Amino acid sequence: MKRTFTLALACAAMLAALPALAQDSLAKIKEKGVLTVGVKNDYKPWGFLEPSGKIVGLEIDLAQAVADKIGVKLEMLPVIAANRMEFLKQGRIDMVLATMGDTPDRRKIVGMVEPNYYAGATNVLAPKSANLKKWEDLKGRKVCGVQGAYYNRRVTQLYAPELVVFPSVPDALNALQGNNCVGFLFDDTLIVSTLAGGDPKWANYEMPLVSEDPQLWAIGIRIEDMDGPFGKLVKEMSVDWHKSGKLLELETKWGIKQSPYLIETNKKLKSAS
Repeated sequence: MKRTFTLALACAAMLAALPALAQDSLAKIKEKGVLTVGVKNDYKPWGFLEPSGKIVGLEIDLAQAVADKIGVKLEMLPVIAANRMEFLKQGRIDMVLATMGDTPDRRKIVGMVEPNYYAGATNVLAPKSANLKKWEDLKGRKVCGVQGAYYNRRVTQLYAPELVVFPSVPDALNALQGNNCVGFLFDDTLIVSTLAGGDPKWANYEMPLVSEDPQLWAIGIRIEDMDGPFGKLVKEMSVDWHKSGKLLELETKWGIKQSPYLIETNKKLKSAS
């Protein structure tokens, strides 16, 4: 009985400590004076390198807004799909703002802030000469992809391409340009942006298929921060970005076609206030 009572006291102490641990994340960011955010540097126009070497983009503007709100300096650490959640768990970054799809499996690993700040879907960038008409045309053909992308498994299971994965988007795109695969499997937001960018090297390419599997994007934080001060701050900012129209304005700034998801969420939150 005494052992059971002692164990109960220990559990109660651990539960009581959880809010304090969560509170520490925001306090620690303020104490060090830096918000470290995992960002993309190869995903134009959400996060990419400009000629000077500076990382810019729509997501970088959002990361800067969070740092400004807290009153600290923004530090960016480039991440890829395969390492961004691990970097967050390891404490190397405080937050992920890197085109991360919000999936049930990922929610077991990191906290996904709602409302989601964007949405994309799956498609393929391919040379027009590939003559792709439907997803089934990928069967048995080499398709370039990126490690850790959530749609790799789904597309492989449904359409049986020979998927060849690369560490980063530039690596996969270079392989596509080198005729090492028939298409590049990725989020349609990047493909649309690539085709609309005016780069002549993509003049003979297209996005030939109907986009599938719409996916919301979320800011990722540690699970223990979700109900703490840091999580609440980021959530409040995400709500305000939608209600105020800031996200729609950023789309215009970065030359992105208006997203139906942003328009719908803006109207929904404004009417609810």
